[in-house]
Amino acid sequence: MFEGKDGENSVEDILARYTDDVAVLAPYIPWLKEHTKQQVAESYSNSELSNSMPFPVYDSTLLSFVKQAQQTGMMDRNYHYVYTRNHIRNYQDELKFIENAEITDMDDLSGLLSRYILEGMTKGAVWAEGVYTGVLYALVFKMDDLIHFWGTMSY
Repeated sequence: MFEGKDGENSVEDILARYTDDVAVLAPYIPWLKEHTKQQVAESYSNSELSNSMPFPVYDSTLLSFVKQAQQTGMMDRNYHYVYTRNHIRNYQDELKFIENAEITDMDDLSGLLSRYILEGMTKGAVWAEGVYTGVLYALVFKMDDLIHFWGTMSY
């Protein structure tokens, strides 16, 4: 899967495309790890208004993470293909894929991140679900780990 030394999807190309974006998200790793299995959103509704609909209120660090992720070059609206191609159906499949990912899987890891960030913009529970299940932590940690490992290699 490793293509020519200077070609598209070579290690150098992948590092060039992802290093800066992953560096922006890496500071959130401790927070994401600490909040795995914790609720980071609450449902708020106004009892004085009979027709009011409850809406989620998010932890400010989660909102900051989402905003940073949205500003990276990693958001891909075609993330559905990553799930189909890799037979990913639930968060356990996501975690297994992340655990076994290599540097050449960075585009697919980016697709998983895209799903959580983009779907969360219309389905409020998705962001909190990504934190609770540990998928967002595993994703950012793995991407950062791969960038550091391959960035220090002489290949």
